[in-house]
Amino acid sequence: MSVKITSLELENVKRVKAVALAPDPNGLTVIGGKNGQGKTSVLDAIAWALGGDRYRPSSPEREGSVIPPRLHIELSNGIVVERKGKNGALAVLDPSGKRAGQQLLNEFISAFALDLPKFMAGSNKEKAETLLQILGIGPELARLDQKEQELYFSRRAAGQQYDRKKKYAAELPFYQDAPPEMVSVSDLIARQQSILAKNGENERLRMQAEKLGREKEALEAQLRELTGRYQAVSAAFETAQKSAETLRDESTAQLERDIQNIELLNEKVRANLERERAEEEAETLKGQVDELTGQLEEVRESRMRLLTSAPLPLPGLSVEEGELVYNGRKWDCMSGAEQLMVSTAIVRKLNPNCGFVLLDKLEQMDTDTLRTFGDWLSAEGLQAIATRVSTGGECKVIIEDGFVKGETGVAYAPTTDELVNGLSDSAKAASKWW
Repeated sequence: MSVKITSLELENVKRVKAVALAPDPNGLTVIGGKNGQGKTSVLDAIAWALGGDRYRPSSPEREGSVIPPRLHIELSNGIVVERKGKNGALAVLDPSGKRAGQQLLNEFISAFALDLPKFMAGSNKEKAETLLQILGIGPELARLDQKEQELYFSRRAAGQQYDRKKKYAAELPFYQDAPPEMVSVSDLIARQQSILAKNGENERLRMQAEKLGREKEALEAQLRELTGRYQAVSAAFETAQKSAETLRDESTAQLERDIQNIELLNEKVRANLERERAEEEAETLKGQVDELTGQLEEVRESRMRLLTSAPLPLPGLSVEEGELVYNGRKWDCMSGAEQLMVSTAIVRKLNPNCGFVLLDKLEQMDTDTLRTFGDWLSAEGLQAIATRVSTGGECKVIIEDGFVKGETGVAYAPTTDELVNGLSDSAKAASKWW
C-alpha cells in the first residue's frame, strides 16, 4: 500500500503562522489564497519535513516570530514525522513506537513527489530518460533507436541513388531497330568480300559457258567428221548451261549502306546498352532499398515489442525518438491535465511506495482541467496537494495571512524567561492554537 499524508500541522514556517490540514486521501487537494499569503510555504514545509535538509528553506522561521518552526505530519502507514526548533531537529516515530531517522523516510518518499514541477520543467528527453531508467530498458531502446537511425539514413541514400539512376535511364534514348551488340566494320567488309568472290566465280562460269558455245558452233561444221568430239562438247555445254541458269547474284547494297552508316548504328547500340546498364543498376539499388526497408521495419517492430512488453506506468504512454509521447502527442502538444497525469504516473513508477505528490502554482489551469486531473488521481488511488491563486470552490482551504481562513486563534507569545529557559508544558500546550 502506497504511503499518503493523512494530516499535517505547521507553525511559523516561512509565511505560515499556523495551518492544520487533513488532505483528501485520493484525488486533488487544492490550497487556495491570494499571492503572498503562505500557500507555497505549506508545500515547502511538507517537503522539508519529509525530504530532509536538502529541502530546508534558507530562512525557515517566519519573519517576526519568536517561536521556532514546528512541523508535524502523520502518514497513512502510521509514521509520525516532526521537525521543530531553530535547527529543525527531526523526530520519526514508527507504529511500533521505535524512533527512526531520515533513512526510513527515504525508503518511501520520492524526491520528485516533493518537487513534481522540477520533473515537469525538465526537457522532454530528460523526462523520457527518467522513464526508461525506471523501466530498465534505456540501453536496449537506445541501441534500437541508433540502429533505426542508421538503417533509415542508409535506406534514404539508396533510395535517392535509385531515383536518380531510374530517372537517368528513362531519359536515355532507345532504338528498336538497332542490333543487340556493336557492329564491326571489318566483319561487314569480310562479308562483302565473300559475296564479291562468289559473284566473281559466277562470272567465270558464265564466261566458260559462252566459250563452249562458240566452240560448239565451230565444231558443228565438223560435226560429221568430229562426232565424238561434238558429242562430248555438246554434253559439256548442256551441263554448263544448266549450272549457269541456276546461279543467282547476291546484292551488297545493304552492306554498303551499313558500312556507310556504321558509326550511327553503333551509336544506337551504345545508347541501348547504356540504358540497359542503367536499368540493371536501378533494379539493384531497388533491391537494396527493399532490403533496408525490411531491416528497418524489423528494428521498429523490435522496438515496439520492447516498449509493449515494458510495464509502462500509463496506458498510451510511450517513448519515440527519445521523447515522451502520450496518446500520439509529444509533451508540448499535451493538455495541462495530460502533462500532470504523465508526470505523476512516472513519479509513482519511480517509487510505488509513495502515494502522493506536491504541486505548486496550478492557477494557469482552468477548473475543467483541474477536475479532469483530480478524477484521474482518484481513479488511480493517488493523492496530490497543490496550491493555486484562487479563492474559488475548487479550493479545500484558503490560506490568508498565514492561517487557514475561517479558523481563528492567537499563537502563544512566550515570556523572556521562557525563551531563555525553554517553554513550560503549559506554555507549549498554549502555543498550539488549533
